[in-house]
Amino acid sequence: MWWPSNLVQVSLFKALHLKEKRKKGSLTRFQFFILVFIGSFAYYAFPGFLFPAISSISVLCLVYKNSITMQQLGSGLNGLGIGSFGLDWSTVAGFLGSPLATPATAIFNIMISFFLVVYVLLPLAYWTNIYNAKRYPLISANVYDSFGQPYNTTRIINDRSFTLNVQEEENYSKLNITAAFALVYCMSFASLTATIMHVALHHGKDIWRMWKNSKEYAKEKMEDVHTRLMKRNYEQVPQWWFILLLVVVIGLSMFTCLGFDRQLQLPWWGVLLAATMAMLFTLPIGVIVATTNQAPGLSVLSEYILGLMLPGKPLANVTFKLYGTISLWQALTLLSDLNLGQYMKIPPKSMFITQFTGSVIAASISYGTAWLLLDTVEHICDPSKLPPGSPWTCPGSDVFYNASIIWGLVGPKRMFGKLGHYSALNFFFLIGFLLPIPFWLLAKALPQNKWFKYIHIPLLISGGSGVPPIHSVNYTMWGAVGIFFNHYIYKRHKEWWARHTYVMSAALDAGVAFMGILIFFALQSHNIFGINWWGGAAEDYCPLATCPTAPGVVIKSCPVL
Repeated sequence: MWWPSNLVQVSLFKALHLKEKRKKGSLTRFQFFILVFIGSFAYYAFPGFLFPAISSISVLCLVYKNSITMQQLGSGLNGLGIGSFGLDWSTVAGFLGSPLATPATAIFNIMISFFLVVYVLLPLAYWTNIYNAKRYPLISANVYDSFGQPYNTTRIINDRSFTLNVQEEENYSKLNITAAFALVYCMSFASLTATIMHVALHHGKDIWRMWKNSKEYAKEKMEDVHTRLMKRNYEQVPQWWFILLLVVVIGLSMFTCLGFDRQLQLPWWGVLLAATMAMLFTLPIGVIVATTNQAPGLSVLSEYILGLMLPGKPLANVTFKLYGTISLWQALTLLSDLNLGQYMKIPPKSMFITQFTGSVIAASISYGTAWLLLDTVEHICDPSKLPPGSPWTCPGSDVFYNASIIWGLVGPKRMFGKLGHYSALNFFFLIGFLLPIPFWLLAKALPQNKWFKYIHIPLLISGGSGVPPIHSVNYTMWGAVGIFFNHYIYKRHKEWWARHTYVMSAALDAGVAFMGILIFFALQSHNIFGINWWGGAAEDYCPLATCPTAPGVVIKSCPVL
């Protein structure tokens, strides 16, 4: 398990700290980092403030200004993104992470997945009008009523208990989602079971042997040069440190859920169930992350399970998802950082204490920052009321909120069960479970064919399932940059790639981050979001891409067909 993202950090630390003698006619890694950092920092002033429109340029929308279909095809933000591109590193790496840190085989799998989901399955579902898809936008994470209007969630919520008003929901409308959002759930269902089967087939023997006799197995298989050096020079972290922390934090979590007049709606056993799910999935999902730098999420499964157990309670569902899913990702982040500590030969006890302290500081600052933004940014997370170019549209939070309505308030039984009209989506659990088997058998039967070993079914399923909230232009630019550097440059200029690629990734990220902070404190915190001109809005000028194409549906700013 080599954690590709850590190689970027290792390269950065080496560039900053190792003394390197500059060869004639070349640059040291540190000099290269500084030059790229300055260039990235200076350039981001354009997409970040002066010319935000270059973040997503949709050519078809500029040509076909009155066609809903052409704008649906061409919009990089709200459509299929055909012919769209962005000249902004945050467009490339903002959602999917740096493509330079992702292996080329993973990039190819993800881009094939994106092509199949967005250019094959989504048009097929939308233009055949599955689930009345034409009543709603082509791509959106919002929820809608049966008339094509945004769903009035306050109408079906009991104000006092914050639970579902079943009678009102039946009188009003079933909950509806767009074709793209339905595909997100299809791929999420399939990727969960595919991950379990893929890891069982490809790593099952190793995992079983590890569980049966972990110490002997570790000596036989896992003591690489880093492990041997760490054991020789440093004292390991006692296991009871982890166990004590686990017991204390689970106890505090249960106290949090049971306190505050039980406003979070989650009972004590929900915390234990969430922790158990996080523990069970850390291994299979961790294997995917540690080898591909990408991974399927656990959020849909956690939402589904608690939605069945506690229907009609959105806050309980959200809280359960946080304790299950976010705990899993924090566990994987900790493992990744411990691996980074091995690469950099940092004492394990120092890593543990630093991680613990950093977690407390990060949680406190995140909470304070969220509170500050909610108090100071007017109409935050409401794009219809925010000024053009505002960065506070919260696409991820929008998906999170709508998921709480789907899984928590309405519940899977009334959405994906016999009381809903999306029950067919459950078959994707079975599809995902079975799909890795034939490819694994082919790889075994035809070992001389190297292509089979590069087929990664969990990535092929989940790779393109981020639309929405990830935009098409993010995928296309991420894939183009990743394939160019990690396939073409790697094949043709391997020495340059090995020396500079990871350092360049870190420098580009750092330049964007520092300029973004400067723009926020100098301008956006004073409600100055850009310059009033054609290129000053952070949009791709495809206003019709979000319009429905079903006859008679009336939506503001959209033509009625």
